[in-house]
Amino acid sequence: MNILPLRVALAQVNVTVGDLEGNARKILTSMQQAYAAGAHIVCLPELALTGYPPEDLLLKPEFVADNLRQLHYLVSESNHMPELTAVVGFVDRDHDIYNAAAIINSGKLLGVYHKHYLPNYGVFDENRYFQAGRQAPIFSINDVHVGVNICEDVWYPTGPMTMQAHAGAEVILNINGSPYYAGKETFRQEMLATRAADNGVIVAYLNMVGGQDELVFDGGSMVFNEQGTLIARAKEFEEDMLIVDLDTASVFRSRLHDPRRRQERFQVTSDEVPIIPLPARDYPSRTEHSQVVLGAPQRIEPKMEYLQ
Repeated sequence: MNILPLRVALAQVNVTVGDLEGNARKILTSMQQAYAAGAHIVCLPELALTGYPPEDLLLKPEFVADNLRQLHYLVSESNHMPELTAVVGFVDRDHDIYNAAAIINSGKLLGVYHKHYLPNYGVFDENRYFQAGRQAPIFSINDVHVGVNICEDVWYPTGPMTMQAHAGAEVILNINGSPYYAGKETFRQEMLATRAADNGVIVAYLNMVGGQDELVFDGGSMVFNEQGTLIARAKEFEEDMLIVDLDTASVFRSRLHDPRRRQERFQVTSDEVPIIPLPARDYPSRTEHSQVVLGAPQRIEPKMEYLQ
C-alpha cells in the first residue's frame, strides 16, 4: 500500500477527427506538461489519437495502421518521461479493431484495455465498427492498483469498473468522449458519485472538449473520492489540465470499515452554458470556411452573445 499521494493529471483536450499527427503532437504536449507538474499518471480522452467519433475512417486499414504508428511514436517519446504513466485512447488492431486505451511508461507499452460496452443508440454506432473487449485488467502504478476503462463502461453498475474494484483496484481512470445535452452534467455527477461510493474506489473521470459535426463535448472532467464526494472538477467547454493528488491510503482505511452509504441526490441546476461557440468555432476552422450562417430559434437568441 502506497501512503504517498498519487498525482493524476486529466488532460481535457480538443482533438480533431482524422488529424493523427496533430493529435499525437497535442497528446505529447499534454504528457510533457503533466511530467513537468510532477504527475505520476496523465490521462488523455477516449480515441484521443484518432479524434472522436472517427466513423468510416475506421473502415480504412491504412488509417488504423497510421494510428498505430503514431501510438508507437508516443511510446518511444515516453522514454524521456520515465516517472510518468500515460493512458491514451486509440484504435487497437488484433484480428479486429477495438476502442482501446494504451497504458504507456518509459518507452514501453505496459498494457491495453478494450472497451466493453459499445453504445449503439442516439448519436452512437460503435457496434458497427468495433469488437467488444472481454478483459478488465488492473495495473500497478507507483504501488497503487489502478483500473482503466472507457466511457460507457462506467455507466453499468455490474460492468468492468465493479470487476476491477472487486479485484483490488483503488483508483479507476475512466476516459471519455461524452457529448453534451441539457441536464447530462448533473446526471453524470450523480452516477459517478454512486459508482465511487458503491465500489469504495476513487474515480477519475476525463472527458474531451470541442465540437465535431453535430456533437459538442463539454469537458467538465471530475474526480470523486471513495465515499462519492466530488473533490475536483475541470472547466467546462474549454481545454484544461486538471491535476489532483489522490489519497489512496484512505481507500484502504475506508474498506476496512466498509463505509458504504447512500448518496445524496444532487440538486438539478440550470444548464445555461455557452455551448454554441464550440461547433461554431471548430467546424469552420477544420473545414477551412471563413464564414458560417446560423439559424437562431428565438429560445437561443440570448446565447448568441457568446459568439461575439
